[in-house]
Amino acid sequence: MHRLTQFRLCPRSRSVRVALSEIGIPVTLADERPWEYRPAFLALNPAGELPVLELEGGLTLCGAYAISEYLAGRSVEEETQGRPAPLFHGSPGERAEQRRLVDWFHGKLDREVTRELLVERVYGHLMAAEAHAPDTGALRAIRANIRHHVTYVNHLAHERSWLAGDEMSFADMAAAGHLSCIDYLGEVPWDAYPSAKAWYARMKSRPAFRTLLADRMPGIAPAPVYADLDF
Repeated sequence: MHRLTQFRLCPRSRSVRVALSEIGIPVTLADERPWEYRPAFLALNPAGELPVLELEGGLTLCGAYAISEYLAGRSVEEETQGRPAPLFHGSPGERAEQRRLVDWFHGKLDREVTRELLVERVYGHLMAAEAHAPDTGALRAIRANIRHHVTYVNHLAHERSWLAGDEMSFADMAAAGHLSCIDYLGEVPWDAYPSAKAWYARMKSRPAFRTLLADRMPGIAPAPVYADLDF
């Protein structure tokens, strides 16, 4: 079986897990702590970044960008067999918008929110040799950035059927990968953003999302509404 090396609260890994499930490609999951930079993992991906997808035929794909593009092409090939539409679909302009939003979530949102939040509230807790309490000043800045980004998601969800247009795409999966990590830690003020909340409720309700909602981090309990479909 294919193997996905990932971290349970890695947003890029989560977006790929949803994509794999939506297309119907089963994988086994291998956990990797991204801050450890183990030589064995660096041999697999010299960039030291997650996720990494090892295919049964021997091909290894490193990073959410390469994996999503591969899966998009594969879903086109299998569409006649009843598989879902491609992860990137529509006209060239529509596909460009989908990729723009993927870059927004996996780039800008990650830099300004998710990565720093994980460092403060997850990595600092799990790194036994370098464990540290969260920096309250950093958390204040992160929480301000969360509101900025959820405001944007709320705008997109209000104006469109899905974040990038009329159909779900990898842009929705990328956004949900990040917001599910932030939501695990109880940091998303959903009630202030009804359109974003309704969009995320649809994502949470998809069968492909079930394994994400079952994830648990050792010593870090999820927020009470994390797995609640009627949050």
